[in-house]
Amino acid sequence: MTSDTTPQPAAGDSAIESVSVLGEDSRRQMYAFIRRQRRPVTRDEAAASVGISRKLAAFHLDKLVDAGLLRARYESPGGIRKVGRQPKVYEPTDSHIHVSIPDRRHELLADLLLEAVLTEDDGESAAHAAMRTACRRGRELGESEREQTRPGRLGAERGLSVCERMLEQHGFEPVRETPTRLRLRNCPFHPLAAKAPELVCGMNHAFLAGYLEGLEVSGVAAKLAPRPGECCVQLSPTEG
Repeated sequence: MTSDTTPQPAAGDSAIESVSVLGEDSRRQMYAFIRRQRRPVTRDEAAASVGISRKLAAFHLDKLVDAGLLRARYESPGGIRKVGRQPKVYEPTDSHIHVSIPDRRHELLADLLLEAVLTEDDGESAAHAAMRTACRRGRELGESEREQTRPGRLGAERGLSVCERMLEQHGFEPVRETPTRLRLRNCPFHPLAAKAPELVCGMNHAFLAGYLEGLEVSGVAAKLAPRPGECCVQLSPTEG
């Protein structure tokens, strides 16, 4: 069985692209119109909503489809089957646009905390459940990446190169300080980490430690090393 190893765009890049597409006034108005209708909309209806030609509307609608904001298919309005070619209709996807610079991933933290609450064992503290959940999620992510890419044995230097891709995608802004030390310049969970550093930083540490375990990187460990304005964790040699 083969795996698709084509790099996927980071979530932040996709969101920025979507915002860029919506920068054009007619396009933005048509997108808002289609979202309000709660039903598939034809090109003619979309064009009429902003007072432009059907041809120009088609151009803008296709841009919205390419950006993942709309989906298109051929269907008769109202579901009435007619002779001849059915018109192309458009409806919004489930995409939500959120852009933050630097990157913030509060939805990941919320998801981990929700799972921790739902799976908390009798006699287990909420904090312990949160650490356990974060570690398991990180380990699953590392195992999944290892299964897809099949990198073989990963020592410190090569392992950190693999880690950089995930860390970049999750908004950590990794910087290679030395061949075997990776500093994380951004905390995706800020400013929540500042409100509850023991809990949030602990979950962050558990998540990254679990990822290294699942990816099977040797000679590197996730260590708590807080610095002002940066992530509280760094990836550094186990003997360091």
